[in-house]
Amino acid sequence: LAPPSRPARPGRFPVQGTGGSSAVSKCSAAARGYVQDRFLQLLVGRRRRRAPLVHRGYYIRARAVDHCIQDFLLKTQSHPRTQILSLGAGFDSLYFRLKDIGLLHHTVVYEVDFPSVACQKATLIKRKKELSALLGIPCSLCPEEDYKLLGVDLSELSELERALEEAGLDNGIPTLFIAEVVLTYMENSRSDALIQWAAEHFSQACFLLYEQMHPEDPFGHVMQQHFSQLNSVLHSLAQYPDCEAQQRRFFEKGWTECSVMDMNEFFTCCTPEDEQQRVQALEPFDEYETCLISHLKCSPWFFLVRKFFVSLWLTVPHRDETVRMAGSITAAVCAMHSEISGLRRYGHHSVLIKPNVILTTGGFGEEDGQHCRMRNFHVLIKHKWCDQQYYGSDHLPVLGTGEARLYHTVSCLSNSLALVVGGRTSPSSAGLGMLWLKFPETCNASDPDDITVELVSLQPAAEPAALRWRHSTTEVIFKGEKYLFLYGGRSAMEPVLGDWYFLHAQELSLTRAGRQGMVCQPGLGTAVCMAGCCNFAGLGRERWPLPSRRLCPWLMQLPRQSSHGNMLLPRCQGAGCALLQHQYWTAVVGTPVRGASR
Repeated sequence: LAPPSRPARPGRFPVQGTGGSSAVSKCSAAARGYVQDRFLQLLVGRRRRRAPLVHRGYYIRARAVDHCIQDFLLKTQSHPRTQILSLGAGFDSLYFRLKDIGLLHHTVVYEVDFPSVACQKATLIKRKKELSALLGIPCSLCPEEDYKLLGVDLSELSELERALEEAGLDNGIPTLFIAEVVLTYMENSRSDALIQWAAEHFSQACFLLYEQMHPEDPFGHVMQQHFSQLNSVLHSLAQYPDCEAQQRRFFEKGWTECSVMDMNEFFTCCTPEDEQQRVQALEPFDEYETCLISHLKCSPWFFLVRKFFVSLWLTVPHRDETVRMAGSITAAVCAMHSEISGLRRYGHHSVLIKPNVILTTGGFGEEDGQHCRMRNFHVLIKHKWCDQQYYGSDHLPVLGTGEARLYHTVSCLSNSLALVVGGRTSPSSAGLGMLWLKFPETCNASDPDDITVELVSLQPAAEPAALRWRHSTTEVIFKGEKYLFLYGGRSAMEPVLGDWYFLHAQELSLTRAGRQGMVCQPGLGTAVCMAGCCNFAGLGRERWPLPSRRLCPWLMQLPRQSSHGNMLLPRCQGAGCALLQHQYWTAVVGTPVRGASR
């Protein structure tokens, strides 16, 4: 262990804490079966359960890193000697995993981190017999031939270079540099110098970088706020905010080729289908949009750059992202008053129950000062079209009891009845059935407190086909009778549903719709609109946004069919509605594959 020649620079202690937090998250993912790593718990010690979204993020990250490392070892096995240099390694178990499966026959692993972190890790290795046994010696810190643990501040380049040279790093043999969310904590001038040093001093090298992108997005703002609270500034985001900037950075510092891949792309294209299914079945998970947005658009991305060396990257199947717009309409945004309570929620459903009266049910948000599944109803009344004045109340008199649902649908079928279909409480629960929302046929639309809602349970609540969530319903007329067209979503047994049903509005009976040869992918988080019976996107079985399209109105008698066959932007959790009764314009919101919500 190379002793520090000077005290750590100010501001380094919060950064060291991020490494410990990351190790705990990796350990939590391993405990849930996402990755197989029996050494990680020995190095981390403490356990803390993380959320499923965090588990999936660390799983994809670990799998992508392991893919690149093993590809490097495979393609350099004809060389007599190779080396791996892990920058900011923290409590990672890389060396022990590779050693355990016999992949370090001619490879030396160098790990560099702050002196305090390296000392703590060395102590743990000496104390754990399972770890020290793999070294083949009592572990007197780092004299083992294929493992060098160095305590050096990466921002002090001259000290780093000297320590690596004394430890035996050879700049003439194939070298893989690994930097997982490390360089961003360094001042840009210092991290740039490190990148340039690696390019200039190593003739056969690959540099694997895993970092956050796109700080300007909503998720990017949340990400930066999180790290600011930890007092750990992400320096590189301002100067290198996107893929193009990062690529220019490496090219300008002497690297010759650069490959880029986002984590959803890696999971979808480079992970076998049976492995994807295994991961999806590990624990209840219902945050696909968050996973897609955070990993696809904002954070993080992989960069693999090389200089005079064999490529380590897989060829990714090409995705046809050609988009043709069917048309657009002009719309104005109405600013809402922030003092209206009860509107900050997600997974809810809003429905127009009276002219200018919108009822919102369910979802997850803030209620009585706590974040929870929402039981209170919320009514929003628009008083003046010209002034855009709204008044809201989230404490409606409710008669009866009902579940606090998420991802359900509500359809107003008369002047006094709205039908709730499906939804769920938690991802691990079965889908909920149907119930009526009953409200007065006449009421004072100028006073939210004058509107009462009665919950009327149905016995039986629903046929099995209605026990779903993240689906879509739209009112249609079939053979002169009113139906709800039910499409997509998921159930407790099926992660993505592709069946279509007619739900009779009076009898509440379900009839499966025939397709007459039409092929349409199963969709999760879809939206269906009566305007030409358009299906607005959703996520497919691979959890990738599907394109929007017009469903052929077979079996349906619609007043007017859409003449547009063009595809809309692929989106997830989209929504559509008929704005004008006789013209059937449609409005679509959601998250496209490339770009912000619209």
